[in-house]
Amino acid sequence: MPIQVVQDVFRLAEVFTISRGSRTEAKVLTVSVTRDGQVGRGECVPYARYGETMDSVAEEIAALPEDVTREGLYDLLGAGAARNAVDCALWDLEAKTAGKRVWELLGAAEPKPCITAFTLSLGTPESMQIAAAKHAHRPLLKIKLGTPDDMARLEAVRAGAPDSTIIVDANEGWTAEVYTELAPHLLRLGVTMVEQPMPAGEDGMLAEIERPLPVCADESCHDTATLAGLAGKYDMVNIKLDKTGGLTEAMRLNAAARAEGYRVMVGCMVGSSLAMAPATIVAQGAEVVDLDGPLLLAEDRAEPLNFDAAGVHPPKPALWG
Repeated sequence: MPIQVVQDVFRLAEVFTISRGSRTEAKVLTVSVTRDGQVGRGECVPYARYGETMDSVAEEIAALPEDVTREGLYDLLGAGAARNAVDCALWDLEAKTAGKRVWELLGAAEPKPCITAFTLSLGTPESMQIAAAKHAHRPLLKIKLGTPDDMARLEAVRAGAPDSTIIVDANEGWTAEVYTELAPHLLRLGVTMVEQPMPAGEDGMLAEIERPLPVCADESCHDTATLAGLAGKYDMVNIKLDKTGGLTEAMRLNAAARAEGYRVMVGCMVGSSLAMAPATIVAQGAEVVDLDGPLLLAEDRAEPLNFDAAGVHPPKPALWG
């Protein structure tokens, strides 16, 4: 039976805004692989920043041979959303066929709950302070920045959530000079890390300046092959399955990054619990976990991930893996 790919749309709980724009729904592609009466599923979120569209990614998936294997998949598709959905679906299928969990197939321990960041949408300082106060019970908040009014927003969030740890994502919106100017203020306000302050490909200055606030590579780090270009510029890497092209490569990148001395963040696009489920395996031991996609949704999969005070829990078999 051919690999099936369908578009699913999940309403967001509220408008979600970053420096690149706003959205009211999460559009994802759901992949199903059926063999011998078992169905494996995976999800991806095509990302325009990487030249992906819903149609282009669906076409890549539809062109795959129906008997593709996880090993063969890496000869047919590069890193990106298409390979991610199929790789995760094949892992799910393999687990169901074997009657085991994916982490058992990987030889790993059963995943434990992980505290996840909760992302605050970009808004006015006043609206962000209100949002921060609403979520002040969360131990880790993430703020999308990358605008001229960053400090006012950050001060407002700290006022609204005085006890939360804060990380920021500049979404490639700063320069080396802006980072250098803001870093002392960010540290004063309890910010512990900044993601991708400068555009990918234009981040060479990060190797030439002091980094009192740790810098995490997001758009600059996709898969294991991109690690070589990060040397001296970054302290941390953000592993997202839609960038690595699946769980298989995410696990490789995790091990390789650790071996080279990087700290690890495990992040996500805005998707459903099906997209987050494989990432909970990679997230074990990560210094920062940012798998809050389902928390931003007004609706989710039939068997969603469980989020509670202990964090995001691993998936039940009915969801994935």
